[in-house]
Amino acid sequence: MLEWKSNRRILIGISGGISAYKIPEIIRAIRKNGNDVEVILTQSATSFITPLTISTLTGRRAWLEGDFLSNEHGWEIPHISLADWAEAFLIAPATANVIRRAALGEAETLLGTAMLATRAPVVLFPAMNVHMWEHPATQRHVEIARTLGYTVISPEEGELACGYEGKGRLPKNEIILEVLWKVLSPKKDLAGKKVLVTAGPTREFMDPVRFLSNPSSGKMGFAIAKTAWYRGGEVTLIKGPTCIEPPYGLRVVNVTTAEEMYDAVLKESEKTDIIVKAAAVGDYKFATTSEQKIKREGKDRIQVTLEENPDIAAEVGKRKREDQILVGFAAESNELIENAISKLNRKNMDMIVANDITAKGSGFESDTNSVAIICKNGHMTRIEGTKEEVAWRLWDVIEMKFLAKEDVR
Repeated sequence: MLEWKSNRRILIGISGGISAYKIPEIIRAIRKNGNDVEVILTQSATSFITPLTISTLTGRRAWLEGDFLSNEHGWEIPHISLADWAEAFLIAPATANVIRRAALGEAETLLGTAMLATRAPVVLFPAMNVHMWEHPATQRHVEIARTLGYTVISPEEGELACGYEGKGRLPKNEIILEVLWKVLSPKKDLAGKKVLVTAGPTREFMDPVRFLSNPSSGKMGFAIAKTAWYRGGEVTLIKGPTCIEPPYGLRVVNVTTAEEMYDAVLKESEKTDIIVKAAAVGDYKFATTSEQKIKREGKDRIQVTLEENPDIAAEVGKRKREDQILVGFAAESNELIENAISKLNRKNMDMIVANDITAKGSGFESDTNSVAIICKNGHMTRIEGTKEEVAWRLWDVIEMKFLAKEDVR
């Protein structure tokens, strides 16, 4: 886990929607990471979730709508002390009424005054009936709230508690957490940058049911894309077939074969500032592909011919502009540094990440990694940790060596 995801102060506002019952699990996840949580409940929210439940999970009192001042501790002024205390302010679910309050700056409740008083980033997660969400008044209030600096995350589509189908569901807990981490990210050095990341394996089919591939899970590429998004980048992820879902917040392009990835990368790279080639692309494909399943029919062996796939990294390196940054990966089983440097130079990369796939806790499908990051001038940085930690530190190196204008290429 990235160290900046712990020891943070999170203020959560819960308003009166049926999806309020989901918020305790979000509180639990935030607390599990070692963060402090304060919660404000609207009067309507207490119909769905009790203050006792919230206090049990946070270890703190649950603040109610009328708690502007306390007879015993009146000098504390909760809407000011909570607003000043928070590093991030999440409101989930945000009803149409709460969105209206945010847009109009209404201050008749503790939640409304805290929104006005805080200087922490405020994120609203609307959840309501689809017709209420689509109503022009709600949409106008959403736009006003956004112009005032609030982040409003659009609800998801699906079956709603009222029985309707459509847009209005509270986003999944995982999405709410990812948005929180983006808000809390201590670095925004990729703001204004277009980032392209490739991830996962490719597949080359022999017939409709058999293919040539590799064990890449996509975890490293996904971590690189996600941390780039945390840091403010506009991220496009080109991914091969994976068993895990790509991170939230990215534009995702799905491909299967190496040629499909080649076409997608060349198309997207034209408008990209930073390209990170983390995918495990197959070097070879079958010379011919059967349209029908190949039967055994008494054969004890078959012979196949493989032919080379296009070299994506080499072509990008050939075409890249002077102001583009190209980062490659070298997954090696021997002579790690030598092979990586050779690849770096042959393919006109600015930096390469050398990865020993035979090392314990490293390489394909692992949740951890140990890599050497090598620049063109031979400067090398070694990094190990979870793949998310490695990805974050990779961006630190890219920022230091390129974005901070230190020319070491």
